[in-house]
Amino acid sequence: MPDVERKPKITASRKLLLKSLMLAKAKECWEQEHEAREAEKSRYLAERIPALQTRGLSLSALQDLCRDLHAKVEVVDEERYDIEAKCLHNTREIKDLKLKVLDLRGKFKRPPLRRVRVSADAMLRALLGSKHKVSMDLRANLKSVKKEDTEKERPVEVGDWRKNVEAMSGMEGRKKMFDAAKSPTSQ
Repeated sequence: MPDVERKPKITASRKLLLKSLMLAKAKECWEQEHEAREAEKSRYLAERIPALQTRGLSLSALQDLCRDLHAKVEVVDEERYDIEAKCLHNTREIKDLKLKVLDLRGKFKRPPLRRVRVSADAMLRALLGSKHKVSMDLRANLKSVKKEDTEKERPVEVGDWRKNVEAMSGMEGRKKMFDAAKSPTSQ
């Protein structure tokens, strides 16, 4: 059976409708969870913190109540501080362990590299050190060639090209070309 391109079973409009319905359902569930969290919080606070009855109390009774409340606040602040210190210690330890894991794996985050223009001489100096003096001036190593010299070396022969073609035709012509190519290298 040849591979036949199958059409999707659900149309784009149907997909969009289903997606919007799913989002609406997710929003509704999130709102329900939020309301349940708020109700749990208010129930917990009502259970832990009774309502204050300050009516009908004398000045000394109000001062005693304030002292008790301040003592409770101090205890809660100490607990909060201890929990924050433990949390900070745990996050540092987690960070150190993550670094150890990365060290064991051998994978590090590589910083983005920037292009730097460095000459060949500077690169060699960086690699070999300042003691070694190596020049990579490639242009200095090139031979200088004058145009006049190249024109003098090649004498231009003007002749009848038909004679040259007739002389080189056949096996004898190929032999002459082979011998001509062979003779300058042997000298």
